[in-house]
Amino acid sequence: MLWLVVAALAVRQMAVVLRQPPGERLTDLETWIGENGVLHVNGSLYDTDRFTGTPFAGLVLKPLTRTAEQSLGVAWTFGSLLLVAALGVVAARALPGPVGRRTALLAAPVTISLLMLSLPVRNAFHLGQVSILPVLLVLVGLFAVRGEREAGILIGVAAALQPTVLLFALLLWLTRRRRCALTAAAAFAACTALAWAAMPHDSWTYWVHHVAGAGLGDQADSLANQSLHGALLRLGLAGPLEIALFLALAAAVCVTGLRRAARYARDGQLLLAVAVTGCVAVAVSPTAWQHQLLWVLLAVAGRVGRRASDRPVWPAFVVLVTTLPGTMLLPNIGAVFPVRDNVLLLAALGAACAAPFLPRTSPYWQRPVPTAYARPVPARWSRVPLLPFWRRVLSRPNLLLELLLIRVVYSAYAHVRLAATAGRATAERHGRQIHSVEQWLHIDVEHRINHAVAGVGRLRDFFDYYYSTFHFVVPLAILAVLYVRRPADYRWARSTLGFATLLALVGFWLYPLAPPRLMSGLGFIDTVHGVQDFAEPDYGALTAMTNQYAAMPSLHFGWSLWCGVIIVLLAPKAWMKALGVLHPLFTVSAIVATANHWVLDAVGGAAVVALGFLIAYVLAGPRRLRVTPETPEGRAARVPAPAAAPEADGEAVAGKPKAT
Repeated sequence: MLWLVVAALAVRQMAVVLRQPPGERLTDLETWIGENGVLHVNGSLYDTDRFTGTPFAGLVLKPLTRTAEQSLGVAWTFGSLLLVAALGVVAARALPGPVGRRTALLAAPVTISLLMLSLPVRNAFHLGQVSILPVLLVLVGLFAVRGEREAGILIGVAAALQPTVLLFALLLWLTRRRRCALTAAAAFAACTALAWAAMPHDSWTYWVHHVAGAGLGDQADSLANQSLHGALLRLGLAGPLEIALFLALAAAVCVTGLRRAARYARDGQLLLAVAVTGCVAVAVSPTAWQHQLLWVLLAVAGRVGRRASDRPVWPAFVVLVTTLPGTMLLPNIGAVFPVRDNVLLLAALGAACAAPFLPRTSPYWQRPVPTAYARPVPARWSRVPLLPFWRRVLSRPNLLLELLLIRVVYSAYAHVRLAATAGRATAERHGRQIHSVEQWLHIDVEHRINHAVAGVGRLRDFFDYYYSTFHFVVPLAILAVLYVRRPADYRWARSTLGFATLLALVGFWLYPLAPPRLMSGLGFIDTVHGVQDFAEPDYGALTAMTNQYAAMPSLHFGWSLWCGVIIVLLAPKAWMKALGVLHPLFTVSAIVATANHWVLDAVGGAAVVALGFLIAYVLAGPRRLRVTPETPEGRAARVPAPAAAPEADGEAVAGKPKAT
């Protein structure tokens, strides 16, 4: 099945590339070898800054200019897919042992799938770049060939295509593979000399004038340049100070990263050593474009964490960073822009200098501290839980992984919610249907409440603020409290909220609905967003920020109802439970008073929340857990009761001995 997934991803990748118009696909390759490409020009390759590769890369690509454009596009894409497949197989076979049978079977298809989904590979496919080839040459040289000379030649050729790969010669030298290191340096020098003899002017321009290609291509301070040099420029540094700071940081990263890589190589984790060295090359390169950052994904081979519950954190972080853009990982807040804009660089620096990878000699390498599980109380139905392997974990989940999960899920929710629209006519037709049903049920109170609240300034301001603010603040606060105080209940509550939100997305997609404020002719007042121009189909700028027709079901009320249920079930004080009841009441009043939802939207929100709790119950069983010695309740039950207070006459009082 996993190999079928690999095949499907490969077919989809080819289709995405080949369906694009000729002028929009393989844009870098077209710039190089197209009819008017750089390699056809008699002058320098670097006159226009469109070619950013080494002179040796230009020499290798020169024969391709005679190939027909259409056939070259198909052959290039198919060849790139084969390179990715070969890279995945070699990387999977290079995992440090001992490797179990299941891991050996699943490693290759999983690795190839991750490579297909990664941003560097997708970017290389789109641009027609050759950045996959140096990575493959290094891995083949270190893991697939046996002779030291052959391995050195492959690494040297890779360095001639991408100069920072020459750092692998230092890794070989530090691991006492001196012959291989010298051969790699000699192969690099020979390839560079060959290109220099064939194209002396271009070689002078690349190596001397542009200092090994620095400054070629896009602006060095663009977000695509995920190197230390690019990050310093984006932070506002420039001139000699920036250059000096970059050189100092690059030297520190090289020393730290290569020492760590050599240690991991001597420990038998050569694939991790390769990944760490590649991450060093990414960080210290003057320009490290997205298609050159494949080394970061290989760092998933390292093991971090002594506890079994923490073991998935590092691979999940690496996979998320290398497969999703930074805008999905971090919110659109100015304070986190420096992190969001440099997330791939930070991942590379973390792998090179900071991540505490376990050595194979560690007692936690094969046997991490096990996770504590608990069994739920018996269910009323024999078929519950439907997924008996879904065991409830007592400890709180890793905070970094949890924040990443919440952010990615919410970003995906926002994208789907924004895309789930069928146009104004359909949404207004559904709005008239909802209005007619409410009239038939005699619950069409939205207009009266809306106008009554709009006429009272303080009441209108209160409901506007409540609608805009408490929708996010209260659920996040409840999740934070549960995470700290009741980890097992946190996991259960988070799952129920996730199921409810997923069902709401289905409702947005299947039944786009115009809220009362966007129904022309009904006289509603939009107290939150102001007057809308009904003559414009998009209602102004609001449509660019959110889907105006995602009204059924109302997640404003659904999430508030979820908050109320959680507080009533878990809060220890009666006044807390009372606040939990008031929150959904205030929310339903706010969504109706501001004309943002129909009454039936709230009914839909309640329905998806109820289904969310039901799905969690059916799949995982009841919320309550058995009291065992491992649970907090069980530990409290085992603590002996305090001794009775001593009598004042003759017994020890306040720690004083009895008088004799």
